[in-house]
Amino acid sequence: MHNAKSPGTDWAYLGAMTDEEAEANALADPDNPPMTKEQLRAARRMPQVKVIRRALRLTQEEFSVRYRIPLGTLRDWEQGRSEPDAPARAYLKVIAVDPAGTARALSKGVA
Repeated sequence: MHNAKSPGTDWAYLGAMTDEEAEANALADPDNPPMTKEQLRAARRMPQVKVIRRALRLTQEEFSVRYRIPLGTLRDWEQGRSEPDAPARAYLKVIAVDPAGTARALSKGVA
């Protein structure tokens, strides 16, 4: 039997568990019950700003400059201190779908 008080993670023990055993253990955890279908439906869906930025292989500073998002705002979004509003979420989706086209459009400026 696995000793829960031992230091570190017993990867051999975890690796030997079947999927059914792992699921049963997860479901039995009173401190972390699974979300209900209603809770999952109600959960907020947010663009993963950090995922988009990392997929583009940009630093926060580079992403901020390229897409004209204030650095502090970008950091707040990535660290969960604030969430993008509806227009910002739409803008992030445009960046995710066509990052080069978005950057080109911004570089042309406004007449």
